[in-house]
Amino acid sequence: MRAVVAVSGNQENPFEGFSICDHPDPVVADGWVRVAVKAAAINHHDVWTLRGVATAPENLPIVLGSDAAGTLDDGTAVIVHAVLGDPSKGDETLDPKRSLLSEVHDGTHAQYVTVPAYNVIPKPDFLTFEEAACLPTAWLTAYRMLFTKSGLKKGDTVLIQGAGGGVATALIQLASAAGFVTWVTSRDEAKREYAKSIGANEVFESGARLPGKVDAVMESVGEATWSHSMRSLRPGGKIVICGATSGANPPADLNRLFFLQLEVVGSTMGTRAEFEGLLKFLGETGVRPHIQKVFSLEDAKQGYELMEQGEIQGKLVIVP
Repeated sequence: MRAVVAVSGNQENPFEGFSICDHPDPVVADGWVRVAVKAAAINHHDVWTLRGVATAPENLPIVLGSDAAGTLDDGTAVIVHAVLGDPSKGDETLDPKRSLLSEVHDGTHAQYVTVPAYNVIPKPDFLTFEEAACLPTAWLTAYRMLFTKSGLKKGDTVLIQGAGGGVATALIQLASAAGFVTWVTSRDEAKREYAKSIGANEVFESGARLPGKVDAVMESVGEATWSHSMRSLRPGGKIVICGATSGANPPADLNRLFFLQLEVVGSTMGTRAEFEGLLKFLGETGVRPHIQKVFSLEDAKQGYELMEQGEIQGKLVIVP
């Protein structure tokens, strides 16, 4: 089969180990199923793998990609749940041995992928394969942040740091559909306008003084926005963080944290049950992932380059 493969990882030159090549067809283990991939999305995680960050060197070469929608051998249309963990623990994201597709097992940027039977979810008819492929990483992450971790209620104000990327886009669309007052920051004017076009109530330059305090902040940027996130919260407010793309060690501002009784909550991916909740929410609200561009598998490097450059507004999708 044809596949996008990380042959090696290189922090300085991530595309040194990038390859589109023939790769052995996956072997279906007991309790696993084979999915013929109809569409797969690109995430920052894929570029991090090429940088030697997301996957252990001993696991390379490995097929990239964690998101996909496709069909089982019997023709059933499914979406792949990308978190490989023990569901008997109640929350597979808390399994210390959990992994994401393409970290230990071959990923989805290929004609076929194999996953545990537990990790396929029936694809609703209201979603195209391309839309469904956008959900397993960015959209599930955003859903868990907003609806499981944040404690937000309809009418509350949420600040989303950053606009344009997959998680930020999903946060904006989901928060708006849920009835949250949605404020968004970005350094880029075009991305601020994009955020307004997909549901943001107000947009601001990164670090700008806000017209009021917010109930919660959705963080994925880290060092560059952390101080602003802390200052933006009302007493008792909450930061939910799923990443730190600009750096992972900002000043903690502990005085503000304890005096205003703020909360900082980590969030990673989501469970199968939350994925099913996300699908129900999309069905009820009509919200759909915004797709910036679709690439053939042979042209996938163009999408990876856009992701690496940060030139994205929505999701980038590969069709094998």
